[in-house]
Amino acid sequence: MKRSEFIKNISLATVLLADGSIIPALGTESLKTKNKLRFVVASDGHYGQSKTDFQQYFDTIIKEINTQHAQEKFELCVINGDIIHDNPAFLADAKKTLDALEMPYYITQGNHDRVPADLWQQTWNMPFDYDVVVKDNAFLFGTTSNIKGEYLCPNLSWFKQKLEEHKNKKNIFIFIHITPVKWTDNGVDCLDFQTLVKQYKNIRGIFNGHDHDQEGIKTKDGIPYLFDSHIGGSWGTPYRGYRIVELKKNNDILTYLMNPTVRINEAKL
Repeated sequence: MKRSEFIKNISLATVLLADGSIIPALGTESLKTKNKLRFVVASDGHYGQSKTDFQQYFDTIIKEINTQHAQEKFELCVINGDIIHDNPAFLADAKKTLDALEMPYYITQGNHDRVPADLWQQTWNMPFDYDVVVKDNAFLFGTTSNIKGEYLCPNLSWFKQKLEEHKNKKNIFIFIHITPVKWTDNGVDCLDFQTLVKQYKNIRGIFNGHDHDQEGIKTKDGIPYLFDSHIGGSWGTPYRGYRIVELKKNNDILTYLMNPTVRINEAKL
């Protein structure tokens, strides 16, 4: 990439500061600070959707994520919902394709992942709601749909339990497919969930899929809600990309999108 192109792209980055502020990344020390933890988030593959090149979309993104991983290690990858497109028959092939990722990966259920709980558990060895701890950071993964494909709020009782359990962790990262704030036509206004999460100051970001045309960061009650475009499907941003998140040693977060080979929309949290 030419330096002029790099400067243009990096000016769109965001840094999520440890004190809760959000600032443009260009010119910040966080660009130079070493990473403590690095992960990647992608969503909306829609494996099996007719009249789309779904296998090619998956293969391309997996290749690019693995290339990034070879350059600098990802601790994990999150596939944040709508892995398949409605038909459970595609689940096994989607899983086989994602198994080519060269780092641990975790998944959430989206509204097009219309799969019963037992088949989901059998396929992924993960329930609909679960948590993982990595280097004193809690990762919470929750469903926002069901076998009918309905748009639902997150499981409030489960999140209450887990947020309290992890209240002393350095950071909490939440992954749910459907946006729990009615910012978009496809979001859901989950007022009880909004009230819950604002009580925990160590929540550093809530990651959403679902809205294929959303690629930025919105905030509510001081919490960033991060979108990552889409990796498949028939609509959305003109590119199919994914989000990289870099937790720095000073606990700032640098985040940006890959489209899928060029770095765009960087942000510091």
